This record gives sequence, structure tokens and C-alpha cells, in this order.
Amino acid sequence: MLEQRNNRPSDVPGRTDIKPGARVLIVQKLDQRSGKTTGGIVQDILTKSATHPHGIKVRLVSGEVGRVKEVAARDA
Repeated sequence: MLEQRNNRPSDVPGRTDIKPGARVLIVQKLDQRSGKTTGGIVQDILTKSATHPHGIKVRLVSGEVGRVKEVAARDA
């Protein structure tokens, strides 16, 4: 069983962790079974709620849509 914090798995970023312009890794619908991630920059946040068990849905500037699995660390 996954450890849960704030009603979400601890390894999935919440909406407050994601901002337009952020570099993220998403899983697109067609890649859900394999878990293949696609990198890109967030254009729009599509999920309205603060959390989602499978990740917040976003649209990348490339037009791809998927759920965020990881937010890239900012370079100093």
C-alpha cells in the first residue's frame, strides 16, 4: 500500500507544486500501461482540484496532454 499524505500518493505532485512554465514529466493516456514519460513545459493546468490520485492533468506547450508524475528541480 502506498504511503499517503494529504489524500494523495507521496510521489505525485499536487496542483500547488505545478506552475505554467515549469518543466515536468507527464504520462500521456496512450502511455499509461507502459508508464513512459514525456518531458515538456507546462502551458495550462487542466485539473481544477488540488490533488488527483494519478497526477494533475496539464497541457504542455507542445500540445501534449497528460498527468504530471514529476516536476523538474529548478536550476540555481
